Amino acid sequence: MDNLSFTLESLGINLPYNMEAEQAVLGAALLSGDCVPLLIEKLRPEHFYSRQNGEIFSQLIRLFTGGGAIDFVTVLTAVTGAGVFGSADEAKVYLTALAETVPSISNIPTYADMVYEKYLIRQLMNAAKDILAQSNEESDADILLEAAEQKIYEIRSGRDQSAMQPISSTIIETYSHLQQISGPDRDKFLGIPTGFTYLDKMLTGLGRSDLIILAARPGMGKTSFALNIATNVAKKQKLPVAIFSLEMTKDQLTTRILSSEAGIDSQKLRTGTLSGEDWVDLAQAGDILAQTHIFMDDTSSVTVPEIKAKVRRINQDPQKPDVGLVVIDYLQLMSSGKRNESRVQEISDITRNLKIMAKELNVPVICLSQLSRNTERGSGRDHRPMLSDLRDSGSIEQDADSVLFLYREAYYDLDGEETSADTAECIVAKNRHGEVGTVNLGWDGAHTRFLNLEYSRDEY
Repeated sequence: MDNLSFTLESLGINLPYNMEAEQAVLGAALLSGDCVPLLIEKLRPEHFYSRQNGEIFSQLIRLFTGGGAIDFVTVLTAVTGAGVFGSADEAKVYLTALAETVPSISNIPTYADMVYEKYLIRQLMNAAKDILAQSNEESDADILLEAAEQKIYEIRSGRDQSAMQPISSTIIETYSHLQQISGPDRDKFLGIPTGFTYLDKMLTGLGRSDLIILAARPGMGKTSFALNIATNVAKKQKLPVAIFSLEMTKDQLTTRILSSEAGIDSQKLRTGTLSGEDWVDLAQAGDILAQTHIFMDDTSSVTVPEIKAKVRRINQDPQKPDVGLVVIDYLQLMSSGKRNESRVQEISDITRNLKIMAKELNVPVICLSQLSRNTERGSGRDHRPMLSDLRDSGSIEQDADSVLFLYREAYYDLDGEETSADTAECIVAKNRHGEVGTVNLGWDGAHTRFLNLEYSRDEY
């Protein structure tokens, strides 16, 4: 077929819908306003095939949001005022028919599911049409695969990126979120805890859809810190974690995690000089870690679309929750997968796409980054990093929701006389959701792990 500028109808394909289920849902709302909260949880106006039915549902949402009564009279007034029908009489006839044809209010959840199922099938059919049309215009297979996978993932995730959403719908979603974070299970809906108490207080946890840049000079322990956070999320929150390492192998990563978890000197693990007690500790740590869902990928020069595709595949496993954290080590080794005028431009493209990925997958992304050598200059200067020290691109700061710097004074104090080698600072230099400042941490270099310090933030 040379010309793919077609409609599904031109191919003899009709979009599926269930008008009886749509009408039953609306009729039930007219008979019993108590079922409206359940319907709002399950459906949005765009889920209805009939434009008129979708607009009636929009008015139901508006009434519910405003706290008003929902019954035949209030809905009739609302749809008439919104111009959903040509006249008040036409509106009255249609709403009366809806109320009279409801089979059973007790079956409303089933009717709502029917409406949503037909909507998903229509979305899938439209996605297939778009993929065919794009295939006729785009010759790059990787771009086509990414676009196709993205469309299917959005449908599977219940998100329609093509539809504009009225604020009345988002207000309902915001109310629901506020109730969740105010309720007894609030910890499940707040930011994901890092396991570092005072850092969590400052960041309010790792925000879902946030891009967090973790930067430091080589040797400061940024990989160890990221692995510590990843292990905490996997163990304590019982969420899958995806780690992408462009510098270290999976074996090296596993060795570091085992060293930290078992409390065995990392040098012993590298050289194999383990005592009998070490083997016992190692077995216990291995058993604990084997129960977690930590996924590691050591592909060099991985691109953002490749990371996105791999995370999506983990999310497709119905036996596990969606990935709770993505860690990338590190930014400057990544590739955009396309030609750019300069490395600065390429880094800008990567960070922008990482932020988009975090938002689309609704997952926090911790991306490690190098710092420029400016922090090394001058023997008398304060070596603590600043935002201007981020290497390669100002877009790193711009695209990130949070920027964290690791700093250990002992790294620069070669004599070791003025500073303690077992302390570190996590500097929150940017925090889109709250305050900035410094969190003091303990540093256990032998076991490649950072520790909470037992004093309050007032003493920092």
